[in-house]
Amino acid sequence: MMTLPPKVTPRAFERLAEIGAASEGKALRVAVEGGGCSGFQYQIDLDEPAEDDLVLEGAGERVVIDAVSLPFLSDAVIDFADEIIGARFVIENPNASSSCGCGTSFSM
Repeated sequence: MMTLPPKVTPRAFERLAEIGAASEGKALRVAVEGGGCSGFQYQIDLDEPAEDDLVLEGAGERVVIDAVSLPFLSDAVIDFADEIIGARFVIENPNASSSCGCGTSFSM
């Protein structure tokens, strides 16, 4: 099975620029961990890139994904949503067979 890198929307890169991530030497880290109400959960933090990370760049900002999380995020879309319930980075993951209402937990 071929692993396609995730895509990051211009809106997500714009939000990173607004919060000044790159100016602090940080990138948006998107990781997948075991747990959550559906089996896996997304962990989204500002972090320094590591040597073995996949680095996605745009608008002078970076999104990084570790090698273990990458297969779970193949062909996913990392976006930023500003909705009534709050503003947050969201992940549209075609690999998830189901997800929970919170949007941070999924199963495959």
